[in-house]
Formats: sequence, C-alpha cells, structure tokens
Amino acid sequence: MLAMLINVAAFLVAILVLVTIHEFGHFWVARRLGIKVLRFSIGFGRAIFTWRRAGDDTEYVIAALPLGGYVKMVDEREDEVAPEDLPYAFNKQPLWKRTLVVAAGPAANLVLAVLLYWGLLMAGENGVRPEVGAVEPDSIAAEAAFAPGDVIRDVDGRPVSTWANFWFALLSASMGGDDVDVTVTTADGDRAVRSLPSAELAPLDPGQGFLSQVGLQSRTPPIPPVISEVVPDEPAAVAGLEPGDRILAVDGVAIERWTEFFETVRAHPDQALSVLVARDGAERLLTLTPRAMILDDGSEVGRIGAGTEVPEDLLADVEVLVRHGPVDAFGEALRRVEDLSVMMLRLVSRMLVGTASVENLSGPIGIADAAGTTARFGIEPYLEFLALLSISLGLLNLLPIPVLDGGHLLYFAVEAVLGRPLPEWVQAQGQRLGLLLILCLMTLAFYVDIARIFG
Repeated sequence: MLAMLINVAAFLVAILVLVTIHEFGHFWVARRLGIKVLRFSIGFGRAIFTWRRAGDDTEYVIAALPLGGYVKMVDEREDEVAPEDLPYAFNKQPLWKRTLVVAAGPAANLVLAVLLYWGLLMAGENGVRPEVGAVEPDSIAAEAAFAPGDVIRDVDGRPVSTWANFWFALLSASMGGDDVDVTVTTADGDRAVRSLPSAELAPLDPGQGFLSQVGLQSRTPPIPPVISEVVPDEPAAVAGLEPGDRILAVDGVAIERWTEFFETVRAHPDQALSVLVARDGAERLLTLTPRAMILDDGSEVGRIGAGTEVPEDLLADVEVLVRHGPVDAFGEALRRVEDLSVMMLRLVSRMLVGTASVENLSGPIGIADAAGTTARFGIEPYLEFLALLSISLGLLNLLPIPVLDGGHLLYFAVEAVLGRPLPEWVQAQGQRLGLLLILCLMTLAFYVDIARIFG
C-alpha cells in the first residue's frame, strides 16, 4: 500500500512539474510577443484556487484534475473578442508569432531536461566502471572478440565513463544503421577496437536487456555465500541455517559465490541437498530441501527463504563518480538530450514498422511505477527520470498529430506553403482524427502496462 502511495505521489509531482513547465513555455512566449492571455491553468475541471496579479489580465488557476493544463489566449475562433483586444488575439498574429508560441511548450520541456542533466552532471554521477566481466559464448560480443577485462573507452568515438553510459551509447549507435566500433583497453593494457555489425544489432529489442542480448555483462565482484537473513518456517530455517553461516559446499561441490548457491537451490526443487556450512569456527553438515515454486512461465524452481547482503566495501573497486565542470557539463547535457531525442524518435519509427516491440511503450501505470521506483532510490535518480520524461513529453507533443502542438505546427507549415490557413472544416476533421489516434495510443499503452503487470 505504501509503495502504491509513493508511486502515485511521485507520478503526480512529475506530471505537475512537467505540465507547468510546458504550459509556461506557451505562456511566456505569448506574453513576450504581445498576445493577450486570459487564463493559465494547471489541471482541468473545477478550479480549486484562482488568483490575479495587480495590473495583469491573466487569471491563474489550479484545477481539480492535475493531469494536464492549458493556456487560454484571446482568439476569435473560441469566443467573441472585444474590438480593443483584436490586435492581441492569437488568430490575428502573423504566422511566425503563432509558430513560436506553439513550439514554445515542447521547447520548454527540452530546456528543462538540459538544465536537469546539467545540474546532475555537475553534482556527479555514480556508476559502475565500464569493464566487461563476462562474454556469452557464440554471442555477437564473442564474435567481435570482446573478452573479460576489456575496459570500454568509447563507442564510435564518444567517450564512455560508466557501464550505463556504455549501454546508452551502444543502443543509440545501433539504431543508426551502421556498424558500431567500440574502443577498449584490454586486460593486458593494449588498445583494441571491437566492431559490432549493424546487421546483427538491428534485430535486437532495445531495453534494459540490450547488452545481455549482445552477450556482455559488467564486472561485479563475487558476493560471498554468507547467510544474512533467514525467514521463519521456511526451508532454510527448518534445515537449521542461521545468519552468519558461510556456505562451503553443496552435495560435495565447493561453493565460492552466492550466485552459485542461489542457482543450485533453484535447480533442485523438492530435492534434499547436503549443505556444508562454517559457523563459529566449526563446520556443520545440514540437510536442506528447497521448496518448489511455480514461475509465470510454468517452470519449477527451488526457494529456501534465505538471503544475503552485499558488503559495503565490496563494490568500491568497480564504482566510479563522474563529475563535470559547468562548461563541460552543459555541453554533455546538450549532447545527452540530443542523443535521447534521436534514439526515442528512432525507436518510435521502429515500433511503427514492427521492428521493435510495443512493450517499450509505457502508459500512466508504467510511468507511475517508474516514478515511484526512482523516488525511492533518491533525489538524483528521480531528477534523471524527470529529465527523461520531459524529453518524452516534448517529443510527443511535436508529433504531427492534430490536437498536439505538432499538429498545429503541421497546419502552419501547410499555411506557409499555400499562403492561407486551411479551411476550418478541414482543421476540425483533423482534430477528430488526431483525438482518435491519441485515444488508440493511450489504449495501447494501458494494455501494455496491464499485460506487463500480469505477465
């Protein structure tokens, strides 16, 4: 219940911030260009709070439904306009002014993303050193001669400082349609270039599992097989395992890492295992029978109700803190927003032609879950999530779909070519079609969210 409340709160904060920035972009540019703004509303529906500033004709509103907002300008197409207000009506403005006002909303979201990344890069980003820990046999990476110990230096000439940077840079480069060259420093200290062919990268589904599909895993120090938690009445407790026990062997096979013990338990549901443990300087032999658990795909695995903790100093040698100065941070923030924008547009185009799964979509449920998850991790992950969501909102609004800002810009482009606006009935039909497309997209996003929840 608490997790759901955090998700909802983090989602609402994100939406309110991003919508406010978006609408402020429209509002600020309209005011600067001499267009009269009647209302600046955050949210839809009944007004909860309204106010006016002295000498300001604009009514500022906070409404009941915090899932959007709008800027209402003087416009003959919406209401009757007093003769003295006609020079300040939106529809009476030259094409370049109307274009700037409409484009200002998405632009404000992209500017917000740049500012957020700028601050985060100056504050410093924590990450994992971009070092290869394992290469899957017969994988794309194996064919390209990647090897454990390779430290990633750059992807197609773009420097890489963390494993997350590597994931993003490789994913972005793979969507360009060309072979991708990855420069590494080998375990022997030599410089080498690993070339990944575009023909093999193109069919891979983008997402957090992208590097696994390539066949690469980051280097992580082995977690010792020490029990830190035992759940009462579960198989581990029944067998006599206690916090602090170190697993030495299972059925005579030596265990050196927690992952080895974990995989052994999963592979033996309802089968008795002979477990040798070290406790208080002595060795004890216990009989452990993992309880069978059925997964969503119908497979059966073992579980024992025990866990371990990662020692605080274990990851010290693979963690890095990357901090930039103000100038370098601003340049990197611009490049990051540009790269993310290009990658998102390419991903959308791939989904439209069926070469990328629609599972990469997220609707309100998925966004709320991501918002809550990042908020629980801390302020920095949450701000990075806001930056990513702000880019998505800006690009979504630039799509040439009527009812979105991009649809209005499309109408303006046609007006620039024809020398006159499209007929009102044509624009109205376009609005209906655009609304239908948006409803279909929202339905698909909800379906993907629900399907993801229920497997």
